[in-house]
Amino acid sequence: MKPTGRTIFIISADTAITGECINELAAYAGRYRLAIGSSVEQARAAFRHTPPAVIFLDESAIDLQHDGEALDASAALLTETAPVVVAAAPGKQAGLAFLITSGAVDFVPRTNRFLRVAASLLDRRVRFSEQATGTVHFPPAEFGGDFGEILRHEVNNPLTGILGNTELLLARRDRLPPAAVERLQTIAELAVRLRETVRRLSNAWEESHEQARSA
Repeated sequence: MKPTGRTIFIISADTAITGECINELAAYAGRYRLAIGSSVEQARAAFRHTPPAVIFLDESAIDLQHDGEALDASAALLTETAPVVVAAAPGKQAGLAFLITSGAVDFVPRTNRFLRVAASLLDRRVRFSEQATGTVHFPPAEFGGDFGEILRHEVNNPLTGILGNTELLLARRDRLPPAAVERLQTIAELAVRLRETVRRLSNAWEESHEQARSA
C-alpha cells in the first residue's frame, strides 16, 4: 500500500498496550493509517517504506533496566523522522525535558487512562503538522544566534503545562458538561497549533542562521 502521509507509527513491546492504542485511535473514524513495531530499531527500518506523520513510543519498547538513558536517546533518534508522543512512568519526564521544550516530544504519564490522552495528542499532532506548511524566512541580522532556543523555551514550557493539564481534564470528559469539553478541546487544539508553529519557526531560524554563518 502506498504511504498516505497520515501514518501514525505505534512502537510498543506490550501487545495489550498496542491493541488498546489502536482502539483509542479508532475513535477518530479511521482518518489515519496505522503502522506497528515492537522496537525502535524495527520501526526505523520500516520508516523507509512507511514514513510516519507522528510516532507513539511506549516505554515497553525500551530496555530501561540495562540503560537508564535509553528512553531519552531513543526518543531523540525518532524525532529526526517525526514528532513523538512518549508514554512512560511519570518519573521519566524530567529526562525528556529538552525534547519536550523543543516541541519535538509530547509526554504522557503512563497512569490510568493514559492511552486516551495519547490518542488525542497523536490526532492533533497529525492534523496540525499537515496544516503547518510553507517556508519561513528570517532576516539573519535581526536576532542573536540563540533566538531559536529562546523561542522554544519561553513558549513551549508554558504550552506544555497548558496542553498536559487540558488533556488530563479531557480524559475525564464523561464527568464534564458538553460545553466544558468543547472549550477544553479548543484550548488543546490551539496549544498544539502554537507548538507546531514554534517548532517550524525555531527550525527555520536555526537553518537561516547556519546558512548566514557559513556564507
